[in-house]
Amino acid sequence: MNTLITRVFMSGNSQAVRIPAELRLDADRVEIFRTASGDLVIHPLIEQRGDALLRAIEGFADDFVAALEDDRAAAPPMQDREAL
Repeated sequence: MNTLITRVFMSGNSQAVRIPAELRLDADRVEIFRTASGDLVIHPLIEQRGDALLRAIEGFADDFVAALEDDRAAAPPMQDREAL
């Protein structure tokens, strides 16, 4: 693992760290914490799967959602089967 040296600077009232292109994050949010030894750890947070799904569902027209709900209501009941 290569060690890179980068720049720390002020961005408004916050301190920021320039992340080199080789270490670019594929996230828009991170978790950051300091270890007992004083090291800072930056952990990218993946987008919540539920949030992405809700955003996708918001794009559906109301009549499409109603048709899906009607289809589900018309489905035959689940069969009772012997446990494996």
